[in-house]
Amino acid sequence: MIRRTLAALALSTALSGSALAQTVVIQPEQEVLIRDYVTAQKVAPAEITGVEIAVGATLPETVELHTLEVPDVTYRYVVVDGKTVLVEPETRKIVHVIEK
Repeated sequence: MIRRTLAALALSTALSGSALAQTVVIQPEQEVLIRDYVTAQKVAPAEITGVEIAVGATLPETVELHTLEVPDVTYRYVVVDGKTVLVEPETRKIVHVIEK
């Protein structure tokens, strides 16, 4: 019984740790900077089919990611349906979506 409880606790801790590692926090001030930057760049919106635009989804290699030159933000971005989608360049996973 104790072993099972410890194993469950260890698994729970490992899973919550990995979930926390995937959570990206963009501060409100950063969102403002990102919005201003993206608006000034006037990139064409991407048409992406077959992928739900949500945190955790992976964008296909065919989607062009743009450099985001905002201090302390290392992600790339793409504009989809008026939303700014922040993407981890190495994995192409969506880490944050900024609504209109």
